[in-house]
Amino acid sequence: MVVTDNGKNVMENEIGENANTIISGLKDIYSNLTTHDINNMASSIASGSFKANGMIIMPCSMATLGEIAMGISKNLLGRSADVCLKERRKLIIVPRETPLNNIHLRNMLYLSEAGAEVLPAMPGFYHKPETINDMVDFIVGKVLDALNIRNNLFKNLAEEK
Repeated sequence: MVVTDNGKNVMENEIGENANTIISGLKDIYSNLTTHDINNMASSIASGSFKANGMIIMPCSMATLGEIAMGISKNLLGRSADVCLKERRKLIIVPRETPLNNIHLRNMLYLSEAGAEVLPAMPGFYHKPETINDMVDFIVGKVLDALNIRNNLFKNLAEEK
């Protein structure tokens, strides 16, 4: 797990808790969770020899999306994304910016053409969500599906048929 400074700000603003407390809580729940310093370009995940099934950037700011689309690796997040692309591993980008301008759309197209999957945080309603958590679970479930990680976070209507 790599969290940018802006990511920590989003956590604190939207969840209402200190980001380090949230991350510590996640590590308590997921004992195998490894965190990496955003500025540590010598981290294991910065190397193509580090074997990973893929990477999720969620949420992905348009600044980060643009940097990755242009091959700019200013920090560990950008470098790790670049590694996924060059090694042909799954890279799932979850932008949540709206509305989108032409530059955003072009950068998303560049990433898609480079092999990334762009999966906007746009909840579906066919599963009839009743709570905000249902809508969040839908997006998280879709992201996990994109990495072939089985989950039951939303009802997959195709599997019922």
